[in-house]
Amino acid sequence: MHELLEPTFTDVLDAARQIRGYLQPTPLRHYPALGRLVGAEIHVKHENYNPTGAFKVRGGINLVSRLTSDERGRGVIAASTGNHGQSVAYAARLFGVSAIICAPENSNPIKVESMQDLGAEVILMGERYDDARLNAARLAKEHGYRYIHSGDEPLLIAGVGTHTLELLLEQPHTEVVIVPVGGGSGAAGACVVAKAVNPRIEVVGVQSEQAPAAYLSWKNREPREAPNRTRAEGLATGAPFELPQRILRRLLDDFVLVTDEEIDGATALMIETTRTLVEGAGAASLAAALKLRERLKGRNVALICSGGNISPAQLTQLFQRA
Repeated sequence: MHELLEPTFTDVLDAARQIRGYLQPTPLRHYPALGRLVGAEIHVKHENYNPTGAFKVRGGINLVSRLTSDERGRGVIAASTGNHGQSVAYAARLFGVSAIICAPENSNPIKVESMQDLGAEVILMGERYDDARLNAARLAKEHGYRYIHSGDEPLLIAGVGTHTLELLLEQPHTEVVIVPVGGGSGAAGACVVAKAVNPRIEVVGVQSEQAPAAYLSWKNREPREAPNRTRAEGLATGAPFELPQRILRRLLDDFVLVTDEEIDGATALMIETTRTLVEGAGAASLAAALKLRERLKGRNVALICSGGNISPAQLTQLFQRA
């Protein structure tokens, strides 16, 4: 397999032009209540306002819109716990491409229904994301589908990096950007943009202690698999992705782990404070900010709220735990 090229800031600018006709910029909002709790100026980039309720749709549109006629004819396949799958399904519907999404058997029913409503065939198999990933790779090889990996795709990373481009256009004096990490495409995109605009901007990744593969791979500078047991399905992966890791090792300033309990607390707090639906992965950035409050004191901090696809059952369980 040929080496994947890292997307550049120019690629992100091109992605912004490519998706402009299909997606509105998401809101960036200031929350004094969160600022009081963290001791910093806190802005939240509301990626939960995207049509699929998550940031990944930016990358899906950027990639699917550029497929060759041969790739469009063969159709696309992806593995996902939901947000990447919704992104691919949304973009495939937009550009008239058939889509198959492989997901774990216990996937968030809201996300599964959304993917089906967008016209994708959803195959539920396996206990975890990594099982779905292996199933998607097998089917792609057997049937010739264009496999859209959730991280090892330069066009996806360039597309999702547009969230940080929008953020810095609105708040150019941002000092710290905190980004949730599952496979790392969102954090990689944030790094590409932030470091090109102002190398002094700190980009911090955050992952669950219950699924730390990306963190361990970044820290040890080599691929490390790890148990994947987090409740926050947007952060759930047991193996690192090569291209995001390469970018993160070069450009990411820091990476922190938080517990699922800290994510739960941050999710409840974000829902209460922002008056919007936020999923666990989306609130992980706030969990990290609360953990790093001494370091962030008095600084201008942006939290990427990566998604808001939380089911009624998850919402009930969340507030029972909280």
